[in-house]
Amino acid sequence: MTTDLHPVRRALISVSDKTGLIELGQALEARGVEILSTGGSAKALRDAGVAVKDVADVTGFPEMMDGRVKTLHPMVHGGLLALRDNDAHVASMEEHGIGAIDLLVVNLYPFEETVAKGADYDTCIENIDIGGPAMIRAAAKNHAFVNVIVDVQDYDALLAELDANGGETSYAFRQRQAQIAYARTGAYDAAVSTWMAGALALDAPRRRAFAGELKQTLRYGENSHQKAAFYTDGSNRPGVATAVQLQGKELSYNNINDTDAAFELVAEFDPAVSPAVAIIKHANPCGVAQGATLSEAYQKAFDCDRTSAFGGIVALNQPLDAETATKITEIFTEVVIAPGASEEAKEIFAAKKNLRLLLTDGLPDTRAPLTAYKQVAGGLLAQDKDVGYVGLDDLKVVTEKAPTDAQMKDLLFAWKVAKHVKSNAIVYVKNQATVGVGAGQMSRLDSANVAASKAERMAAELGLDESLAKGSAVASDAFFPFPDGLLEAAAAGGTCVIQPGGSMRDNEVIDAANEAGLAMVFTGMRHFRH
Repeated sequence: MTTDLHPVRRALISVSDKTGLIELGQALEARGVEILSTGGSAKALRDAGVAVKDVADVTGFPEMMDGRVKTLHPMVHGGLLALRDNDAHVASMEEHGIGAIDLLVVNLYPFEETVAKGADYDTCIENIDIGGPAMIRAAAKNHAFVNVIVDVQDYDALLAELDANGGETSYAFRQRQAQIAYARTGAYDAAVSTWMAGALALDAPRRRAFAGELKQTLRYGENSHQKAAFYTDGSNRPGVATAVQLQGKELSYNNINDTDAAFELVAEFDPAVSPAVAIIKHANPCGVAQGATLSEAYQKAFDCDRTSAFGGIVALNQPLDAETATKITEIFTEVVIAPGASEEAKEIFAAKKNLRLLLTDGLPDTRAPLTAYKQVAGGLLAQDKDVGYVGLDDLKVVTEKAPTDAQMKDLLFAWKVAKHVKSNAIVYVKNQATVGVGAGQMSRLDSANVAASKAERMAAELGLDESLAKGSAVASDAFFPFPDGLLEAAAAGGTCVIQPGGSMRDNEVIDAANEAGLAMVFTGMRHFRH
């Protein structure tokens, strides 16, 4: 395979996104490149005074079938695929009058954007590009001689390459662009197949395709010896991937992971009902609260575990205001994410140059169906994202004592938080605020102990006479296999419990709850989070 420089004398341009098209066409024309084009691209170039030859004039066939058939022709694909150093290929080109195409500039029908807008099935189908991917793959395969450009952002790089090499391009440049091109068609096909699997309600399609677009190269991953990068999936879900960073250092791998966890958690609480704040450390909540104001909610969340909140991630379900911003800046905080911020709040944060402030257009829909993936050796696990919801009418009182209205409110709050705590999870809540969180322990008893000890330690720090867990509502993300974890929660001060139920020893656990004077409800749903 040759690695020489090759000239660009003839280009085919057919783009859906017309950004930069005129400037590119003018630049190529100025460099003596003959331009072939189709449909709207040809019209736009011609209207701008760029000399263009219609592909239909080259193929001898007009565009037909609403533009479905225009470039699928040997005069096009022969010009892209012919090996310039193969005598038989050159002879075939001469025999059939096929001209070489040295540069292909194509971007595809906006299929992903069409799906994101919620278009109907037929409209999505019509936005599946056929000729574009076929040409891209042909040009990319023949990158020994042919340049292929699929992203507007690479137009300047192409022109710089031509200028640096006297109207020619290097093999290394063509090779890099070929890789970008194949990744683009792969991502496009992944988008189509994933959408179609959803449209057909296929829970487990035979093959799954995954794609992402590089958003950020990260300094390192979870640890400094791990390389890492951040890719977006093209969806419009509000969160860290779509947020605008107003200030602060570049986000790290761990920042991104923790910020996502924080925002997904705080979105469980309807901002129309009450302000809410979640403080996250290492993907686990160390404080979550609702309050009459955002500032009050932050203070209650902070007072759950002030030690862990240091260097944490703060997520808000309402726009950041000045009072809350002032409180947040009183300790070191890594990231704050919110659906907006007042100008006063921005000014307060501006004094903290290293504090990252991310603003979104809204909150994610925590009940919207999504697919979650986890890598294992040799494969991937795919499952529905946990969007399970439990409301007041879904609860079953299983003890002699029923929760009061106030207790029921705290139980439902605790249940929402437990959904976002690593298993085994135990959460103590009082007055719509966490007061103790036990996460990621190997036994439910250990989690109950951890949460209780945090509540005791925080009470001492606040100068209180008794544990914050006294009089609390307790949530367990899965059933109690034995009464011990439940009794530990009761000893810590819990007065009511919410748990899924379903253990072989449910009756023993219910009896223990009755003996301890606890009120307990079953949800019939668990929230394991590994």
